[in-house]
Amino acid sequence: MKDKVALVTGGSQGIGRAICLTLAERGATVVACARNEGALKELAAEAKSRELPGAIEPQALDVTDRAAIDALVDSVGERHKRLDILVNNAGITRDGLVMSMDDDQFDDVLTTNLRSAFWLTRAACKLMVRQRYGRIINIGSIAGVMGNPGQANYAASKAGMIGLTKSVAKELGKRKITCNLLAPGFISTEMTEVLPDKVKDGAKQLIPLARFGEVEEISKVAAFLASDDASYITGQVLVVDGGLHM
Repeated sequence: MKDKVALVTGGSQGIGRAICLTLAERGATVVACARNEGALKELAAEAKSRELPGAIEPQALDVTDRAAIDALVDSVGERHKRLDILVNNAGITRDGLVMSMDDDQFDDVLTTNLRSAFWLTRAACKLMVRQRYGRIINIGSIAGVMGNPGQANYAASKAGMIGLTKSVAKELGKRKITCNLLAPGFISTEMTEVLPDKVKDGAKQLIPLARFGEVEEISKVAAFLASDDASYITGQVLVVDGGLHM
């Protein structure tokens, strides 16, 4: 991925952080975005200390701010003259039963998880269309494929990303731009770490591989979809969940 430029949202922790490092390991210049600017600077310092072939540029970003997204993508285009890879990874949860879920709980998750992906894709594809090349990777969830009690908002946002992915793939394919979605299952991150042991043990019993996945097992698949090796794959939902959903 030498000379490739990537933009990754939610890059300060978990899956997003791993994706940033994996892309940099393969030579890409990665604009890592998140609200936590301190964590991003630590990530960039780690990449530098490891002398990775690529580089990580930390960039504070609130993905619920449409104007900030447009300004960021414009600045990436001005600095690097290209944008090859977009990874829409930023996401939050605001869990609750549907009968007691308020409008803000629903809207906050839809804006952060889905609307931001639309805004970023809209901005980024203008650069990609001009250069007639691009890789757009949306990080969804098996919750968007199979639903999940207490997560009507989260599942709806991730299901919406599937529709967004397929529509973008059909619109932009003729310009040599692919768009795919990764749907992780239970992955060992800060988000799953807070789950009660009883819940984690119960989940593992449902997973044929009998364990949670590691963030690198997602980031390496994302790197494949971002590479030229995946040039004939578009509009696909790739579930990476240890066999939980078959």
